[in-house]
Amino acid sequence: MPLNRRTFLGTSAAVGAGAAMAGGSAVPAAAHGHGHGHGHGRPPKRYSFTVMGTTDLHGNVFNWDYFTDKEFDDKDHNDVGLAKISTLVEQVRREKGRGNTLLIDAGDTIQGTQLSYYYAKVDPITARRGPMHPMAQAMNAIGYDAAALGNHEFNYGIPVLRKFEEQCDFPLLGANALDAKSLRPAFAPYVIKRMRTPFGRDVRVAVLGLTNPGVAIWDKANVSGKMVFPGLEEQAAKFVPRLRSMGADVVIVSAHSGTSGTSSYGDQVPHVENAAALVAEQVPGIDAILVGHAHLEIPEYFVENERTGKKVVLSEPLKWGQRLTLFDFDLVWERGRWVVERAGSRVLNSNTVAEDPKITGLLADEHRKVVAYVNQVIGTSSAAMSTAEAAWKDEPIIDLINVVQTETVKAALAGGAYASLPVLSQASCFSRTARIPEGDVTIRDAAGLYPFENTLEARVLTGAQVREYLEFSARYYVRTASGVPVDTSKLTNAENIPDYNYDAVSGLTYEIDIAKPNGSRIVNLSFEGKPIDPAAEFVLAVNNYRASGGGNFPHVAGAKQVWANSEEIRNTIISWVRAKGSVDAAQFASVDWRLTRDGSPVF
Repeated sequence: MPLNRRTFLGTSAAVGAGAAMAGGSAVPAAAHGHGHGHGHGRPPKRYSFTVMGTTDLHGNVFNWDYFTDKEFDDKDHNDVGLAKISTLVEQVRREKGRGNTLLIDAGDTIQGTQLSYYYAKVDPITARRGPMHPMAQAMNAIGYDAAALGNHEFNYGIPVLRKFEEQCDFPLLGANALDAKSLRPAFAPYVIKRMRTPFGRDVRVAVLGLTNPGVAIWDKANVSGKMVFPGLEEQAAKFVPRLRSMGADVVIVSAHSGTSGTSSYGDQVPHVENAAALVAEQVPGIDAILVGHAHLEIPEYFVENERTGKKVVLSEPLKWGQRLTLFDFDLVWERGRWVVERAGSRVLNSNTVAEDPKITGLLADEHRKVVAYVNQVIGTSSAAMSTAEAAWKDEPIIDLINVVQTETVKAALAGGAYASLPVLSQASCFSRTARIPEGDVTIRDAAGLYPFENTLEARVLTGAQVREYLEFSARYYVRTASGVPVDTSKLTNAENIPDYNYDAVSGLTYEIDIAKPNGSRIVNLSFEGKPIDPAAEFVLAVNNYRASGGGNFPHVAGAKQVWANSEEIRNTIISWVRAKGSVDAAQFASVDWRLTRDGSPVF
């Protein structure tokens, strides 16, 4: 994956005198004199500037939910989208002076909404004379200076990512996304921006971009043999000293990696998934880190560097354009160079402002097209179905996912070596607000049931492995003794396990005894009415996230893959509904699992 000309020029220009100017007006240097240091009783020269940051925008431009077909809202009344961010950015630029600000992002930009999906798959930006990506249009109009690559940038394959990169007026940075053959950076590793000061000597601000090493696993199909992703710490240790030697006065890292130092994939990911704090701690010479990936709100967090004792400021602006981070830097001129005297951060909430009409106007046509697309009717349903209770009951709406996956895998394996094995299927309650109405079913109804772009695989597990898989899944429930009242608002998400990491498995029957400790909750596990044979083989229809180690479920990542598909499960569901014309829950719904306590059903 050689550096393309644009990226290469961006990188080399940053090295020489042609470094990008942040713009803004400068006061003539002469007016302030040049002296070295503070001599002659002059007050020291000082300069302040602000770096604004977003992350995990996930295709959100408008404050709109394409699954509910109305304005976005959640229980905290957050707002989403670049149109809101644009208003905040303009306020900050007015207050500080545009030339004293930069705007960067920490990745996961082009996947996540039906808007971004549409321009990757339905009317793809990669087509000849294809459209321009809405995220590129919006970010160019707002005036971003740089963006790090997120792991979801790779979901649609490298050609879509390269086309998006080409459409952006700013570099996509990834110092640890390397060409698999040459081991050279496949994207610009960094950019150096110059801030004009009133004192003649510019402040050189380096932004180093780091992505998540998990890309190698989560998007193996797209990157295998093409790119490799070493750890954040090792690449930062390589580039930060280089940036300092090139004259960078301030070094900011934009890292698509959380702060917790953990991995949700156990030992699946070869490097630490959430390494931002480790980078701050282990690599000297960093002033600030814009954090992404974990979808958390961290207004300001200091990490002490273990070698220098210097404090590094970290901030993460939640997700989807719900917050804007502001890093404020105060510099002082000492011994012939600019030194960071103080650095702090805070976040602004995008629900405090209106959408910028410049952005909503720019993309009004794209928005209208996508709304029309998601509202297409694909079939009918004989009854209303909902996920409202699917986190603790075997509901028909989750059975719908499982029947589609089971039928798809059975058809794919027919006539082959594995055709005789029984097919089981896993599904999660991804959203507790998904519903299929009685009557007309639209694309958005079906898509809302499966909001992620996961694809389908088939893996072979034994009966014993299936039992361990189910035991692992059952940790999701809070242990509740017999006779104690059950409060559904406190029953799930034990150990902070998200809903998408709880799997219901179809094709078997079993009970989950929530009065028992973890590891011994699966009771009466049966296949075709008989206790499951630990040695018997089963095919599990499983999404690629789970199959690649997502959620760290046992056995599945190492299990034999007998089939895989590049079609999103969501689209498979849409096609299934279209082909059938009608959805009749009576034909596929069955209660295969239930929660019990000492043999008595909880519900």
